[in-house]
Order: sequence, then C-alpha cells, then structure tokens
Amino acid sequence: MHETHAQRIERMRRAYREAHDRFVSRLRSVPGDLVERAPAEGGWSAAQIGWHVATVDATFADLVSGARPCQALAEDFRERSWSEIVAALPAKLEASGGSVPPASVTRDAALTALAASSEKLDAALEGLAEDRGSRFGVTHRAMGTVTLAQIGDWAVAHTIRHNAQAKRVLGR
Repeated sequence: MHETHAQRIERMRRAYREAHDRFVSRLRSVPGDLVERAPAEGGWSAAQIGWHVATVDATFADLVSGARPCQALAEDFRERSWSEIVAALPAKLEASGGSVPPASVTRDAALTALAASSEKLDAALEGLAEDRGSRFGVTHRAMGTVTLAQIGDWAVAHTIRHNAQAKRVLGR
C-alpha cells in the first residue's frame, strides 16, 4: 500500500517525536555530572551528543521550511528507499562544521536546544507541501541526494543513532 504525502509526514512526525522523547528521557534520567562528562577514552559527552542532535535538527527544519537553501532536483530524479540509503552508510560518520559541539555543554543547554529544535522541525515537517517535498532536496557526502520529504526519516535515524551513542557513553 502506497503512503500518501499526508500519511508519510504524519508517520515521520510521530516516529521523530517518539525517538526524540526517548533521547531526552535518557538525558534527563541520569545525573547531570554524568551527562556532561566526556568518556575517558575520548569522544563526546552525552550532553554534547544532545547539542549535536539539536543543531542538526535545526538545520533539517531550516531546509524543510525554506529558511535555508536547498537544491531543485532533476525532473528524472527518483527517491531511493530509506533502507537503501541506510544500507550504503558507513558505520562511522564524522560530524562537520557547525554541528560539532563545543568542548563543554551542560545538560540544561542540550535539553533547551533539543526542545527548541524539535518544535521547529515538527512544524517544518507539518508544513511541507508535497510538491516541495518531492522536487527539492539536499546532497550529503555520506547520504547522497535525498528529497526534503525524506528529511523526517533522516532525523529519526539520526536521533536513534545518537541515542544509542549516548547510551554507550552513559553506560545505561
């Protein structure tokens, strides 16, 4: 059965809210000093992971809403399935540019940023017109080209991936 645009958007919004809520719950359920502590072997603290997710979600929202430029896709562009995109991803990705968190992030700062970015992304997805969602997109060095309508699935996968990372960092 083929999803309509409205069904697709609602499915992505629901999945995103669920993944986001699980991630936020993890950050809230652990003492702040543990959330803010970077692993001894290196890497980001759970708070830094949260800040990164919030920053990426805000970028996704700006792309979907039109606040940030995206590319018009060729007439013959065909969306790849999300499972096809995920299967081609490398096991490890490196954040770049403005999505790299500062050296020190508090849990409160991460939670505040996550709340603001999730609200912004949810509103952007809700307002995404079918024509814009299918005819415009972005190209990412690891993901390849995706439509704006696929950004909701990307946000879900990104949040789930980083929630698992935070779980490893926190040991819970």
